[in-house]
Amino acid sequence: MLTLKSEHDLIDLLAVAGLAKSTYYYHLKRLEQPDPHAELKAAITESFENSKRRYGYRKVHMDLRAQGWNVGRKLVRKLMRLLGFQSKARPKRRYNSYQGEQGKIAENLLARHFDVDTPDTVYVSDVTEFRVEQGKLYLSPIMDLFDHSILSFTLASSPTTAFTNGSLAQALGSRDFGKKLLVHTDQGVQYQHQSWKNLLEEHGAVQSMSRKGNCYDNAVMENFFGHLKSEMFHGERFRDLEELKAEIEAYIDWYNTNRRQGRLKGMTPMEYRCHTLAA
Repeated sequence: MLTLKSEHDLIDLLAVAGLAKSTYYYHLKRLEQPDPHAELKAAITESFENSKRRYGYRKVHMDLRAQGWNVGRKLVRKLMRLLGFQSKARPKRRYNSYQGEQGKIAENLLARHFDVDTPDTVYVSDVTEFRVEQGKLYLSPIMDLFDHSILSFTLASSPTTAFTNGSLAQALGSRDFGKKLLVHTDQGVQYQHQSWKNLLEEHGAVQSMSRKGNCYDNAVMENFFGHLKSEMFHGERFRDLEELKAEIEAYIDWYNTNRRQGRLKGMTPMEYRCHTLAA
């Protein structure tokens, strides 16, 4: 209307639009006023971009609160919608390493008790597959349920027992846990292998396995894979397997040191570990 006003009488334009003169001047005044959320929008944009456009409004809200912003989650969601910011969708397909019973199946000792208040008492692991044009890449991480940090991981073109044993050996190091450590996985063939069991026994750790075909028994690890695939892999293109490998490594570092989690009181895994151990 502002453009047409230079060519037509305002009264005629308002009549055609069906607007009262007071309504026109009200909105005109609003347009001339500065945006009251300009600084907050800038902070939201910075948080969203720093996460490589991975964060949804919940994570952005956590990030803003950590920076000292006293702002509600609903306002953050509203402004992110206005800015056109949306986190990536989660994929549903998952890799299944189960190949039937190849050895002795361990009991489900974890029994979905995912809330752990002491470090190095419950580790979980699994394998996930990445398919690209150039081939396949497999990831085997070890997570500490205390702070959901990824303690170690291996990447390989084939999900062999050496591949999974490698990530476990890195996480266990040279320590003897005296059976205070529980290591939980699904019933994948790698975890039924005697070499995996030997590693646990050498370090005084106890084995636990999900029930057959029940992904919810290892839900925290599955949740990590879901975020990894949606935030780093799904919908992206990679020149080769080496670039994919580098991106996975960078994501895990970012996840440990920068990705905030509601279950960790809005802190990152490393912040939560340092904060809890220092208390």
